[in-house]
Amino acid sequence: MSTRLALFGGVYGNDLALEAVLRHVRRRGADLVWCLGDVGGFGPHPDRAAEILRGHGIPTLRGNYDEAIGHERLDCGCGYTDPRDNRFAQLSYDFTLANTAPAHREWMRSLPEQECIEVGSRRVLMCHGSPRRVNEFLWESSCSDAFLEWLCERYCADVIACSHSGIPWHRALPTGRHVVNVGAIGRPSNDGRADVWYAALEFNGDVRVKFRPVGYDVETVAREMARASLPPEFIETLRSGWWTTCLENLPARERRRGRF
Repeated sequence: MSTRLALFGGVYGNDLALEAVLRHVRRRGADLVWCLGDVGGFGPHPDRAAEILRGHGIPTLRGNYDEAIGHERLDCGCGYTDPRDNRFAQLSYDFTLANTAPAHREWMRSLPEQECIEVGSRRVLMCHGSPRRVNEFLWESSCSDAFLEWLCERYCADVIACSHSGIPWHRALPTGRHVVNVGAIGRPSNDGRADVWYAALEFNGDVRVKFRPVGYDVETVAREMARASLPPEFIETLRSGWWTTCLENLPARERRRGRF
């Protein structure tokens, strides 16, 4: 008997994308659904995103954004090093903090940073950035098999599922372990598509991983971002499918796949 697990991260205050993903998951069917953190940031409605997750009872991890918003830190703790990226991150963070209700901030403080579940004979470790740091970027091109095997061994996991970087990828390791970056649903994956992606994992002896695209009403969200005076660069990303910020953090191979 198979078990199906639907995983997504990076809601980023995009309530319409979140609702579309949850509808898609219901149609496809899933035994377990998890959000791997970052409820707010980038998009116009962090409170609505929190309300949807809580209203549907979706178990949610505490991403770096949730940690920062929950404790009203000075910044998002995103892990950027480039001044331009940090400037846009601060604009996004300040907006999100100002538009997240105290009750939702309290809920974010209560969320676990990671969770390990048993699916059949497999131990699945879910986290936001990586098992060792909530804001660590695990990029496909910069993670060797040896490093990923070490992470799985160190944290006693057969499958590691993470988010944070915003670009989905999957690696089946020589030992039969798997690492899955589920990407983000709050903005496109720097692939020229306005659709967003979530990960569907099926456990039936082996582990099968598929990334499913989901379309939603991009124009409505874009107009609401404009009304909220969020940066036009964010709106362009939403419409075009290409990132206009957070680019300096991309490794060379991921950068070459993009527009810039």
